Amino acid sequence: MPKNDDIQHSVLIISASEQFDVIAKKSLRPGTFVTVEFRKSASLARRSILERYYDMVVINAPLPDENGIGIALDIAEKTNASVLMVVPKEIFEDVLEKVTDYGILVLPKPFPKGRMDQSIRFIAACQNRVRGLEQKLRSQDEKMEELRRVSRAKLLLVEKKGMSEDEAHRYIGKIAMDNGISRGRAADRVIDDLE
Repeated sequence: MPKNDDIQHSVLIISASEQFDVIAKKSLRPGTFVTVEFRKSASLARRSILERYYDMVVINAPLPDENGIGIALDIAEKTNASVLMVVPKEIFEDVLEKVTDYGILVLPKPFPKGRMDQSIRFIAACQNRVRGLEQKLRSQDEKMEELRRVSRAKLLLVEKKGMSEDEAHRYIGKIAMDNGISRGRAADRVIDDLE
């Protein structure tokens, strides 16, 4: 698995405030974010989300065209992006209650210095873990698929060539070793020859 420093993320910042955009951008560690895009409204952000994938979305609520909760919930339900909402202190508890069960992180504003940086680092770390788990899952799926193909090839060798299961196993291994290929590719060759 790659080190956390090697993983780069894409982030969308939805905010109508230039001042917030500057603060948010300063909170993004150089080299960690390959793409940083800004949108001024929920409608523009929705369009962007349809066009490309973001690992993280930061919402400075309220937005000019909505309070920000709707788009946060849409993103959390329909994408794999992590969502950070920054909301006025007066509505913090209410927003927190509505979005927490969807995995949305909420910060009240004004927030203490460094809190935005910590929150973004936390979300990036969560995204890194998810990527690592997805990679392991893909690897396991590939191994299971290879086992299925090898089993299918062994069955064909037993049925059509009269080999025992051990002989079929060794035969596939020999093809793989002689040709410098994986057991799965060797099994594919056997399947192609015998089907």
